Amino acid sequence: MPTWAWIVLIVVAALIVIGAIAAWTQQRKRAHLQERFGSEYDRTVSEAGERGAAEKELADRERKREQLDIVPLSPEAQARYRASWEGVQSHFVDDPSGALNEADQLVTDVMRDRGYPIDEFDQRAADISVDHPDVVENYRAAHAVYVKASNGNGSAGTEDLRQGFVHYRALFTELLDTNEAAAEQEAKR
Repeated sequence: MPTWAWIVLIVVAALIVIGAIAAWTQQRKRAHLQERFGSEYDRTVSEAGERGAAEKELADRERKREQLDIVPLSPEAQARYRASWEGVQSHFVDDPSGALNEADQLVTDVMRDRGYPIDEFDQRAADISVDHPDVVENYRAAHAVYVKASNGNGSAGTEDLRQGFVHYRALFTELLDTNEAAAEQEAKR
């Protein structure tokens, strides 16, 4: 066989190997993102319209999260926040809309104390999705009710407010449960 044929054969084989490695790497990356983000992966793919753009966004969220210094709450802060939540919850019967506003503020306060940036809602939801992908949709749903109730035209009914409150509680509970954050901090030492 002529030398040029061997060269072509080697180049083709190398391209096949490189293509296989690239496909394997892409599949591993996709599996990692699907496992890490769960249903948030599917929602992001649906919203982005294409898998590649969604995976880039999710990977960007992970990189941004790695730069944040998310800390567990002290036992005292946890107790203080739990007591505040009980107070907010007790207001719900008399003032559901006010209690929802208080719940939104309390969740934001916990996020700030944990180290999450709180500038704007979409960024807060994206940041939360990395650590708490199972409840980020609750956060979005609760915030939608909050916005609906805050517009002042009475378009959020009592059942909407109750659902919003339940959604906030799910995220609030996750944010206070810092066992995984404490373990992560301990592992870094």
